[in-house]
Amino acid sequence: MTELTAPAALLRDLIQCPSVTPTEGGALGVLNARLEALGFEVHRVIFSDDGTPDVENLYARLGTEAPHLCFAGHTDVVPPGDEEAWSFGPFEGEVRDGMMYGRGAVDMKGGISCFLTAVEALLAVGPLPGSISFLITGDEEGPAINGTDKLLQWVAARGDIIDACILGEPTNPNALGDAIKIGRRGSVSGKITVQGTQGHAAYPHLADNPVPRLMRLLDALLTKPLDEGTDAFQPTNLEVTSIDVGNPSVNVIPAAATAHFNVRFNDVWTAETLMAELIRRLDEGAQVPPHRGSNQPTRYNIEWRDRPSHVFRTQNDALIDAVRGSVEAVTGRVPDISTGGGTSDARYIKDYAPVVEFGLVGQTMHQVDERVELADLDTLTAIYKRMIMDWFTAQQTHGG
Repeated sequence: MTELTAPAALLRDLIQCPSVTPTEGGALGVLNARLEALGFEVHRVIFSDDGTPDVENLYARLGTEAPHLCFAGHTDVVPPGDEEAWSFGPFEGEVRDGMMYGRGAVDMKGGISCFLTAVEALLAVGPLPGSISFLITGDEEGPAINGTDKLLQWVAARGDIIDACILGEPTNPNALGDAIKIGRRGSVSGKITVQGTQGHAAYPHLADNPVPRLMRLLDALLTKPLDEGTDAFQPTNLEVTSIDVGNPSVNVIPAAATAHFNVRFNDVWTAETLMAELIRRLDEGAQVPPHRGSNQPTRYNIEWRDRPSHVFRTQNDALIDAVRGSVEAVTGRVPDISTGGGTSDARYIKDYAPVVEFGLVGQTMHQVDERVELADLDTLTAIYKRMIMDWFTAQQTHGG
């Protein structure tokens, strides 16, 4: 049987906690015990909201003085899917051929395990020159209503000021050291509903088909690029994600047609200016009649879905240099400085502290047989150890 190093042993303990959102599953309990043993003041905080499940979160801090470095992450995981399709049980933490298998191995119980064992190793040598904390949610993979956003508000209400934050999401596409993320695009989602008049498909003059009208509106959104991208971000992209008329019959013209879309946008826009531009395009498209039928303008309604995520880019040199320099020193790789990918809880953290994301390789996240190389766990732990000390040293040298 393979003898596990410290981060791998902790990761196995966490994988064996079936913490599918919003279930805590014992994962926070594992962290609670380890952090209290190190002298952290640990808080388990439950948040509630209408229409969403209660979620338990954890905040733990060691030290009361500045500078204050925070590690953020989540112990909740997505469902395993068909467990029979897994090579090993998704909540077993089985090790084979230098890999540990299990749901959350890379997203992101592995990152948490590495950072905590890095802190344990540093504290075994001596105290840190400031404060360090863990901000861990159980609601990142779910609605994200009762998690990091509310926990940050709770931390701020206590009077805690975070000077910098590392988010341990799996940022590397192929190999450890490929990329660190210093920002994220914003996200806006909407639902367009076009009203028509139901009728018989054989008598279209007695009806008003909303489908070609909806096609005109989508064409108005998609034909012209929203922008060409910026130095820091790729071009804004709009994707139509569903079109539906709810029509069970092929000989009935439907009364209404809907489309859902999502836009990932760069720093050319704010959420508000982007939404205004989309409405302008829809209004323009509504004036264009369909290829046949009524010449009346299209009647449509737009409903903005969920809460917009705002674009951001961290420009804190001390934090970026500490992460980038540590990656180079330990791996020999020069990481890309990235703002790509989807959203993460960094969208909340950036309102409280500069944040950089760095974690494991994300190739198998959310997949059957999610797994991590044991060697990567040791390497990431070494990166985190160096990064923590480099950041504190920079704060002492430059005064923050």
